Amino acid sequence: MTDTNNSQINDTQDGDLLDITAAVTPKEGADFELQSLKIRQPQGDEVLVKIVATGMCHTDLIVRDQLYPVPLPLVLGHEGAGIVQAIGDNVKTLEVGDHVVLSYGHCGHCKQCYSGQPAYCAEFFERNFGGSDTHGNNAICTSDDQSIHDHFFAQSSFATLALSQENNAIKVTKDAPIELLGPLGCGVQTGAGAVINALKVTPASTFVTWGAGAVGLSGVMAAKICGAATIIAVDIVDSRLQLAKELGATHTINSKEQDVVEAVKEITGGGADFALESTGVPDILTQGVEALGILGKIAVVGAPALETPANFDVNDLLISGKSIVGVVEGNSRPKIFIPELVDLYLKGQFPFDKLVKYYKFDDINQAVKDSENGTTLKPIIKISD
Repeated sequence: MTDTNNSQINDTQDGDLLDITAAVTPKEGADFELQSLKIRQPQGDEVLVKIVATGMCHTDLIVRDQLYPVPLPLVLGHEGAGIVQAIGDNVKTLEVGDHVVLSYGHCGHCKQCYSGQPAYCAEFFERNFGGSDTHGNNAICTSDDQSIHDHFFAQSSFATLALSQENNAIKVTKDAPIELLGPLGCGVQTGAGAVINALKVTPASTFVTWGAGAVGLSGVMAAKICGAATIIAVDIVDSRLQLAKELGATHTINSKEQDVVEAVKEITGGGADFALESTGVPDILTQGVEALGILGKIAVVGAPALETPANFDVNDLLISGKSIVGVVEGNSRPKIFIPELVDLYLKGQFPFDKLVKYYKFDDINQAVKDSENGTTLKPIIKISD
């Protein structure tokens, strides 16, 4: 839905506003529009980050298409990576010049945050999909002071500068290429974390990913790290299946060419121990549950429109002791998990750079087209040098 933005820019002097270029989503389903806007300085526990590059994620596009009802016009982008330019007075763990990956917003003080599960923060939807800060204010405005919806995933990083909270700006080593790291903030973290943190895939086990996009292939790499003996990738695009083999899959299945449930059961000797569903297609989730073995477990990370139902045989679930678990952001604690993924990448054990293709900021709409038609797994938009 399109919303006339009645929120306000936080109290600030005009001289405190900084010029930025941002990709704005003006209305449902529209192309991104690069606009000259302004952003305020950080306050309190906020961090102002010069965005070097931002990954493009499926969630950006489902919000553009209003499958999630975030108010428009809006600056999207939630896989930002860059360099800290300024910090608020209450920031204690970051300094100007630090390299950071921006991840999801969370309050830090609810039951879930305190217990080490910030992805299930009581304020998750508000902080990531509200279109403003928790007080209804925006940090971005036009030259004539009309506010633009922002704070998407506590960052709105399709912009040359972005504001985040200290707790979702993750300091990373300067030894890693900062332009590559943005997707660790969401998509790559989601796939790898679902395998490592949620499913807890075990050595010598069987694992299948339903969907071999960036999230699914991150799961393949993670399953290999966990020591799974049989790793199956299911997709309809042969080039993705070939890449899955390069990243650690022992078997691939093109679901257009064979009965995929029977194929999984044959390969695994009765059904998979673990599975990852990243497509967001209900019928594929149904197949994923059917293809589980006894005591098998499937993690659901694909996001369809809100209130989308899926079907499964209750007695199959009951008698076989199968589990279906929803997973947000890979059940990760980004301050810990993202640096661990960076370390694995630098050691050559997590080559997620094979998933990406870079685009200039001016070519952001081409990146959308290439992502939607499947020719690019993970677009990264280079925002600035």
